[in-house]
Amino acid sequence: MHNHNHDDEQNLAALLDLDAEVLGPQLAEATAWLAALAGDRPVRRILDLGCGTGAGTFALLERFPDADVIAVDLSPHMLRQLEAKARARGLAVRVRTVEANLDEDWPPLDGDVDLAWMSAALHHMSDPARTLRQALAALRPGGLLGLIEMQGFPRFLPDDIGLGRPGLEARCNAVVDRLRAVELPHHGADWAPMLEAAGFAVASERQFTVELTPPLPESAGRYAQAVFQRLRPRLDGELDSGDLAVLDTLIGDGPESLRRRADLTVRGTRPAWAGRRPLRTLRCAAAASPGQPAPSADGGRVRSSKGARRGPGFPLT
Repeated sequence: MHNHNHDDEQNLAALLDLDAEVLGPQLAEATAWLAALAGDRPVRRILDLGCGTGAGTFALLERFPDADVIAVDLSPHMLRQLEAKARARGLAVRVRTVEANLDEDWPPLDGDVDLAWMSAALHHMSDPARTLRQALAALRPGGLLGLIEMQGFPRFLPDDIGLGRPGLEARCNAVVDRLRAVELPHHGADWAPMLEAAGFAVASERQFTVELTPPLPESAGRYAQAVFQRLRPRLDGELDSGDLAVLDTLIGDGPESLRRRADLTVRGTRPAWAGRRPLRTLRCAAAASPGQPAPSADGGRVRSSKGARRGPGFPLT
């Protein structure tokens, strides 16, 4: 992930909070899935990798009332927001934050964890195989890794919105998909083979479907607006002037803006995988002990400005 300035950090944090607010039920469904897979095994220590502003952290704390969470993120701004939320909710004693770039430094954990969670962050890693090996080493035997990724941005608009040419959102998404394929080559991967190569047993694979239809809460309009505002600079020079003018209308505050549309929906799919650390793990797969970096595929350490920062169940990159 790229470095961001302070204003961008604030905008991204606001977007992540809206994401969590609008898609909270889907996030709860995901944590229920993990709880069912955990069964009778106690979950007392959880590792949230790329926690963002804490949507996953708090959903996991609610789902597993006997657990504490180690919340890891590259951004000190995100971690400060998470800490403030934990204090406001009376959960500060159950949360420890760690600032770390997962492409470079594995956080010190002081022991095994029962459950690791990584939401829309693994595709940002320059060496995801290495990250998975480290996650395996952090888990106790029998522990679970919950991995949720994204197939693209949520879709909000009908094909014909009554402004400009039909198909605007599809054209925006096509541009983003093309740019993402270059910038994030692991995006859209099937992670099951890589989980197995890292030493996990794949315990479950599933799709979480988001299908919210009108009438929607006011927060859904703000969410859609925040998404398109974040996309807008990337679309300069990629779409024609007519499309860009319509986008500016949508992200504005006028009567035809996204915040005031009655035809807004929120639709999307999030694939998920759960990997279990076997009770007996091959030495080569768990070569690194918790808190120590595993070697990359070429035997060295990856140096990158990227890190895991996307925390909610369905964040946006």
